[in-house]
Amino acid sequence: MNKHFQFEDWVRIHSEQTELALENLLNAANVNPARLHEAMRYAAQGGGKRIRPLLVYAAGELGANSDAQLQATLDAAAVAIECIHAYSLVHDDLPCMDDDDLRRGRPTVHKAFDEATALLVGDALQTRAFEILANVQCHADTRLAMISALAFASGSRGMAGGQAIDLESVGKKLDLAGLKQMHAMKTGALLSCSVQLGGIAAKLNSTQMQDLANYAEALGLAFQIVDDVLDATADSQTLGKTAGKDAANDKPTYVTLMGLDYAKKAAKDLQETAIASLDGFGSKAQALIDLALLVVNRGK
Repeated sequence: MNKHFQFEDWVRIHSEQTELALENLLNAANVNPARLHEAMRYAAQGGGKRIRPLLVYAAGELGANSDAQLQATLDAAAVAIECIHAYSLVHDDLPCMDDDDLRRGRPTVHKAFDEATALLVGDALQTRAFEILANVQCHADTRLAMISALAFASGSRGMAGGQAIDLESVGKKLDLAGLKQMHAMKTGALLSCSVQLGGIAAKLNSTQMQDLANYAEALGLAFQIVDDVLDATADSQTLGKTAGKDAANDKPTYVTLMGLDYAKKAAKDLQETAIASLDGFGSKAQALIDLALLVVNRGK
């Protein structure tokens, strides 16, 4: 363990870097059509823990070299993944999906603006993510690999597919394997993509990328289990979104399927699996280790 590493300082620095990159890479709110760009910024800059951009930066630190080009590439990847995440939240909150009025302690986009604008915000944030990656100044193979990774994680075999399974599962009984598959796609895919983008930018080898994939798989599942626990135990003010929505909508969760104690233990076990996957990186992986601790311990 790196005794000189201060996680709180690292998070502060890289959170500020994320906000600056979002400010610079999103279209300005006064660019025509101004209302759409204002709403896109409302969605993407509206707070949150920035876990996905932080994972990008943390994985990007595992490489042998660090220079201005790598930092610019990581900035682009961090903003791209956050744009995809923000778009998914905007659409997830729509009346035709989860129908929620609160996100990150503020009115959801369709409440702050209107439903049509919210739909367009999601569409435009998604395409902006790929535009940002397409324009980053790095090796063409790196650009293509990042675009391919983000497209896969966002699509029908990733986040969007997981959301489709989630909607189809309302009121139905899923077994544990089915629940894991749904959340590996809906939540885990973008978390996995975050570390993958950082690893691609840092030019890690295939063995290192597999270690990162093992870390991300365990982390993504742990993240969703903790979400299920918090939805069942925390209030709306703590969550920044409406609490108890899963139970109210009769959605299968780890808590409803296996019980609260099982869910908490499973999250802890997955945290340990994720951290063990990073052994080969030594002290360079400290930020990733601390992010795994943060994910599982949030809400405590």
